[in-house]
Amino acid sequence: MKILIVSDTHRMDDILKKVIGKEKPFDMFIHLGDIESSETKISYMIEPDCACHMVQGNNDFFSQLPREKEVNIKNHKALLVHGHQYGVSMNVDILKDEAISRGCDFAMYGHTHRPFCKTIDGVTILNPGSLGYPRQAGHTPTYMIMEVSDNGEFKVETKEIFGA
Repeated sequence: MKILIVSDTHRMDDILKKVIGKEKPFDMFIHLGDIESSETKISYMIEPDCACHMVQGNNDFFSQLPREKEVNIKNHKALLVHGHQYGVSMNVDILKDEAISRGCDFAMYGHTHRPFCKTIDGVTILNPGSLGYPRQAGHTPTYMIMEVSDNGEFKVETKEIFGA
């Protein structure tokens, strides 16, 4: 199973379209917020048979998307949030504790515009960074690809878009 994970596109839909074209086919699409009213447009970019999960970010003022969501990925459970409600700008401790309390193996968030991937206390916490306004050194737009085998083993890769 191949999963495309993005966040903080901030209406930079052309960059997202480029990423989708580069990475397809994939089985699941996850957007971790700050879509800024592009959710319908994005849903049309995704193949109809692809599972599509999006959550609301702090800049999605009129969105009807859920603030958070739990999804099954093979034999894993993932908590999807934007992250601002869990204080991720300071650290990921509250998010990690919430994921543990819900029995999640993954906690995925956005908000900081910086890629992050680390397993802490058995929870893999990841942030794909931002396609819209990256804030890490070099300011290159980033996203993540997660590959999950049938037996549940997974690999996460952060990818960059140059010349976006």
